[in-house]
Amino acid sequence: MSTNAITDLPALLTVPRAAKILGLSRASAYRYAAAGELPVKRFGGRVYVITAKIRSLLDGSEELPA
Repeated sequence: MSTNAITDLPALLTVPRAAKILGLSRASAYRYAAAGELPVKRFGGRVYVITAKIRSLLDGSEELPA
């Protein structure tokens, strides 16, 4: 994914969309979210990944907790 594409993303992503961007399976992304390893926000029973926090993962300035 290009840098421009990353900056053009909305503030919150669905877990399946974040999984695709991060190269994860949908199930793995939900597991990481449940374990607190993906930065998420919950709204009305739905789970969203916080784009600003995964940008640092994508540009290499931060890593997922081990």
